[in-house]
Amino acid sequence: MIPDELLELIRQFEGLRLRPYLCPAGVATVGYGHTKGVRIGMPPVPRALAEAFLREDAEEACWQVLAASPILWFYPKSVAPLADFVFNLGIGRYKASTLKRRVDRADWEGACAELSKWVWGGGKKLPGLIRRRAAEAALLRNAAGS
Repeated sequence: MIPDELLELIRQFEGLRLRPYLCPAGVATVGYGHTKGVRIGMPPVPRALAEAFLREDAEEACWQVLAASPILWFYPKSVAPLADFVFNLGIGRYKASTLKRRVDRADWEGACAELSKWVWGGGKKLPGLIRRRAAEAALLRNAAGS
């Protein structure tokens, strides 16, 4: 099952674009940040397909973060913010991060502090990433407190 909070984060921060475009990282993207099989110049996708891609990509991010940090099986409310991080930056960055090490020790405040470091793009702090990491940290704090 995909946490509703994850879908909300992705919708809020990715936005919906039915025509393929290049994201800030230069990757062909469509829908809510979907990249697999996308090429610039392909026809727009229907909204229903964008929603299907969203669910597929969100589910994959959930499974990836659970596989990388099995402790999250004991903290299911913590999956959404961390899966959003993986959705946004990829499982490779998560696996190699101090964020993962903090999560694996259930150091939730430390993990929230680490999230705030992942706000850079093209050599500068990006306001959208600052807001996204703050939203993830807020969800993670709430999850850890419950």
